[in-house]
Amino acid sequence: MYVRIHSTMSERKMQSTISETRRFLFYVVSLSIFLLIFSCFTLWRSNSANSLIPESVLMLMLVNNTSVLSNKGGGGSKSISSLQSLVTPPTYVKNTKPPSNIRVDFKQNAQDMKVCDSNQAILKVFMYELPPEFHFGLLGWKGKSGQAWPDVSDVNNLPNYPGGLNLQHSMEYWLILDLLASDYPDVNRPCTAVRVHDSSISDVILVPFFSSVSYNRHSKLHGKEKVSRDKFLQDKLVKFLRNQEEWKISGGRNHLIMAHHPNSLLDARRELGSAIFLLADFGRYPHEIANIKKDIIAPYKHVVNSIGNDSSPFEARPILAYFQGAIIRKDGGMIRQELYQLLKNEKDVHFTYGTVAGNGINRAGKGMASSRFCLNIAGDTPSSNRLFDAIVSHCVPVIISDNIELPFEDVLNYSDFAVFVQASDAIKEGYLLNLLRGINSEQWTQMWRRLKEVAPHFEYQYPSKDGDAVEMIWKAVARKSAAVRLSIHKENRFRRSQTGE
Repeated sequence: MYVRIHSTMSERKMQSTISETRRFLFYVVSLSIFLLIFSCFTLWRSNSANSLIPESVLMLMLVNNTSVLSNKGGGGSKSISSLQSLVTPPTYVKNTKPPSNIRVDFKQNAQDMKVCDSNQAILKVFMYELPPEFHFGLLGWKGKSGQAWPDVSDVNNLPNYPGGLNLQHSMEYWLILDLLASDYPDVNRPCTAVRVHDSSISDVILVPFFSSVSYNRHSKLHGKEKVSRDKFLQDKLVKFLRNQEEWKISGGRNHLIMAHHPNSLLDARRELGSAIFLLADFGRYPHEIANIKKDIIAPYKHVVNSIGNDSSPFEARPILAYFQGAIIRKDGGMIRQELYQLLKNEKDVHFTYGTVAGNGINRAGKGMASSRFCLNIAGDTPSSNRLFDAIVSHCVPVIISDNIELPFEDVLNYSDFAVFVQASDAIKEGYLLNLLRGINSEQWTQMWRRLKEVAPHFEYQYPSKDGDAVEMIWKAVARKSAAVRLSIHKENRFRRSQTGE
């Protein structure tokens, strides 16, 4: 009897020991696995670019493992929540591809693509569904029945914008492409501006009229026409906008209208003058219609090729000052003739008449890239694309245009990379040459380096990239629309009590 009881107690004690050993081993193994995964996580956080474990997989491993450890003790949801808070995916992935011109061939990496969250965007844009005759139809695009917009998910099948000097006013094209792309999660672009389909939640309302193309292609009468196609579209646009509830509520002040060519929207600008205009300059606008307080200056699209990283330093640029273009101009541009007479015989100055004909654009690009300073002189209007050709050629701009307004000047200090000369000083004999020759290699190189840093801000491309011209414009619109929104809200304070609405 005693032997049987003793045997039973021994067996129970052995089973208890085995159970405790197994439990101990389980906790040791579990703790080891957790520490191993946590070490991997720490390494990944310190150098995410070289991580071998995708973030989503690592997160799942951490959560699952923590759940196993926490099942018996409770509080698993709290542990999971704490771990999830460690990893916050960015709204978008920065694309490091270099800027390009009209076409960009790209492949989306499935691991890199992030859906743009409209709540993270700084600008929500509502765009009217105007028929193609106002925008891509002007480029010859014809969609399927009822299709208002082209499919922008395939970069190689986009409607073509006219080439040559038409490109300098193509800002409208790039902005619309970018906004349409915000509806396509597979297009990798900055999450700065997004399209919304409810005007009540928008920051600004975009009017998708390619006014520069309309002027360049359709402003002249053809055949038996009594009204040009351009004027017909402008009149039709005014009637449309005046009938929209969005326009009536704000008086048009929260509407964004693109009119980059100085002569675009010539017939409708006074009717639509309450809106925010995107312009090249204010040269042909009365102050009450367009001014820097309510409107935005957008850069021209450069027509010479960007020089990229192949930029010559001070010693490798034999030309002191470069200008090639129309010399005989009217209005403020008459200064070009005076400067031509002063500089035409200087051996280290290139100052000649030039056009786009005969490979003129390529020759101008090479000339700018071989020059230390590029003269940007007022013409028929205060601005020209020559300034932006100089910037992408890394040729320090010399701006001789007293009334010029510059893109993004509230965030860019142009004096860091350009030289400003008053017109009255520039035409004094010897003044301009003495000024430029007095800038030594060290001073010029400082401006040149800054010029290379800011050049990407003046690149139009699709898909748009961080800090390029498209994103810079959207940010400028966001800054401007905030003041407009404040004004509208203040005016509507008593609307409910006075009208019952």
